[in-house]
Amino acid sequence: MKKFNIKVNGTAYEVEVEEEGVVASAPAPKAAPAPKAAPAPAAPAPKATTKTAAGAGEHSVDAPMPGKIIKLVANEGSSVKAGDVVLILEAMKMQNEITADTDGTVKKFNVAAGESVKVGDSLFILG
Repeated sequence: MKKFNIKVNGTAYEVEVEEEGVVASAPAPKAAPAPKAAPAPAAPAPKATTKTAAGAGEHSVDAPMPGKIIKLVANEGSSVKAGDVVLILEAMKMQNEITADTDGTVKKFNVAAGESVKVGDSLFILG
């Protein structure tokens, strides 16, 4: 085994190399401890909604990604066509339009503006 000191992007690493040329694993660089930030003030809790399951002839449109509901564009009871925007979901600082996947009526919203959702959470019932 031979020991070498290698510098990558300003970070020094010590590595050991076997005679055959196979590199052994190098220890991870030590990061400086992050400064402690003051706790963020608590945001107001979003309005709780009653979750409704899809009935006969209805189906649930689920969250494709985790995020926060920014705006409900359609109203409960409104008719929508496939591709119409029903709500806006913010994920990774981007606003994503969640659309109706088929023609129908928005029967019930299972989320409210300001509410956080996980992948697969029911957003609304379309019938």
